[in-house]
Amino acid sequence: MNYLDEARIAFVHLRERKRQTILTALGVAVGSAMLVTTISVARGSSSNVIAKVIDTVPHVIISAERVVPLVPENLVRQQGRVAMVTKNINLDEQEVIKNYAEVVETIRPVEELRSISPFVLSKLLVRNKTRFAPCVARGVVPYLEAGIAGLKKNLIDKNSLEELAYTPNGILVGDLLAKKLNAGCRDRIVLVTKKSEEFPVTIVGRFSSGFNAKDEREAYVNLSLAQKMEGLASNSVTGIGLRTAHVDRAAATAAEVQELSGYKSESWDETNRNVIEFYNRNAVITLVLVGFVFIVAGLGVSSVMTTVILQKVKDIAILRSMGMQAASITRIFMFEGFMIGVLGVVIGSPMGHVICHFVDSIRFEASTAGVLKSDKINIIEQPEAHLIVIVFGILIAMLSSWRPAKKAARYLPVRILRGEVGV
Repeated sequence: MNYLDEARIAFVHLRERKRQTILTALGVAVGSAMLVTTISVARGSSSNVIAKVIDTVPHVIISAERVVPLVPENLVRQQGRVAMVTKNINLDEQEVIKNYAEVVETIRPVEELRSISPFVLSKLLVRNKTRFAPCVARGVVPYLEAGIAGLKKNLIDKNSLEELAYTPNGILVGDLLAKKLNAGCRDRIVLVTKKSEEFPVTIVGRFSSGFNAKDEREAYVNLSLAQKMEGLASNSVTGIGLRTAHVDRAAATAAEVQELSGYKSESWDETNRNVIEFYNRNAVITLVLVGFVFIVAGLGVSSVMTTVILQKVKDIAILRSMGMQAASITRIFMFEGFMIGVLGVVIGSPMGHVICHFVDSIRFEASTAGVLKSDKINIIEQPEAHLIVIVFGILIAMLSSWRPAKKAARYLPVRILRGEVGV
């Protein structure tokens, strides 16, 4: 007996129990559809986060932490001796990049760099009449910052970046921060520093990056104002943002910049590792949980195959008495599991595509409760997802039928004919 004959016998067995076969295949189909949808949603969510990160932060950030120590300024050499002159040191003094223009010139030859923007970060309280909110103000040179992190296209009020450039006490605020303060364009608010100094500023515009935490806590001011609030010299900044030609080479560019500048440099994926890992971890957990739907479907296949075998024990006895090998019996019932799996994924894969299309078309009011602000569930459906599900679904069905098939092959014809096995 060849494989074709074994497959024909398996098909006849399944055809005799159409309802049972269809219900079992539907179990595999539901698992297939859910897994296709989950893979597409997980991939869409992760890709959306990465795209937002790339679009809203510098590709590389140079911090004020040195990796190559400088010669101490209080080191004095005199007549062959070395002395340390004690200076009045403020332990609360913020680490800064001094003479940042020199650092910029040092790294400018790096081929991958497209934009360079120095900045000063300042942690403040923002006050609008009786409303207060914490804020991180980023002091920038507006025309330089425009090419760094997609700020210009995230502006709600157009041309506000140019207005910031010629308004020394201007400020760009996130839209959620503006709502929290109940403030709008041209309103006057007050920035309060950690030394309780107050700096009145005028809102010249708002931005919406899509990151709720950023839109709720961040603002942009002119670099000179931020230096004044932090008590820094005009040639000092707390960091330098860089945009590269190829985002996938940001890590290599960061290493090159760090070697040239002597300051610690991190690429976008290193700086935002926690956010990216959080979404990737959630995607894996979701896939594992949905994968159990396939396990349940596999148990259904195993249950059906066990029932079929118990109902076909006399047929097994007759086939074995006619000289059919045990391996052929095993293959017949394995073919049945294979056919159920194929039927299941043939139904489930298109069903998954329809569900993905439906979910992608759903629109709802953008929520500010999560990390990202979005009005839809992001779906990225790729052929690889369907291929994975098809292979996995068929394997689950075949593996689920393997043990009942092996059990059927071990039945002795004599015991079956005596009525010691079966129902």
